[in-house]
Amino acid sequence: MDASELLLTRQSTPRLTQPAPSESQLDFILNAGARVPDHGALTPWEFIIATGDGLNKLGDIFVKAATANGAEEAFIAKAKNMPHRAPMVITIATKNQQHPKVPLLEQQLAAGCATMAMQQAAFSLGLGAVWRTGDFAFSAVVNEGLGLAEDEQIVGFLYVGTPAVNAPVKPLKPGRQFARFL
Repeated sequence: MDASELLLTRQSTPRLTQPAPSESQLDFILNAGARVPDHGALTPWEFIIATGDGLNKLGDIFVKAATANGAEEAFIAKAKNMPHRAPMVITIATKNQQHPKVPLLEQQLAAGCATMAMQQAAFSLGLGAVWRTGDFAFSAVVNEGLGLAEDEQIVGFLYVGTPAVNAPVKPLKPGRQFARFL
């Protein structure tokens, strides 16, 4: 797949199945994430990978967060299974660092770029991925369960696996409709 095709046909793949990325594919995905623009070379991100029993552990963390949030039983049961929507979930978190020239927003944007680069890398390998957030990305209980500091921010849960179905390519939205000249 060439870069033009990747950039203009990339889309989320919400129905994912086994197999998860191989070790070499995972290395490629992680290396793509680490290659994004990074003002000050702070590498303000961490990639937390859940596969196998790690998916169960992530589900337990989601259950704890949903319970602490007063969720209904049906949602708590759903939360337990959320990580199992793919054979691998990579949680991307901003490792906030105080820096005189690199505000926290730039660090969060860099982590977001890493997430997008990893999704594109997966897509380029013939894998599928979907970037999810939701309440769990902003939960202190989830942060604690994943060993993140209170001030660190989850920017996404990247679900990765093999596409269960071939989704039709969505129509291109011409970029000019969002552009203007000064």
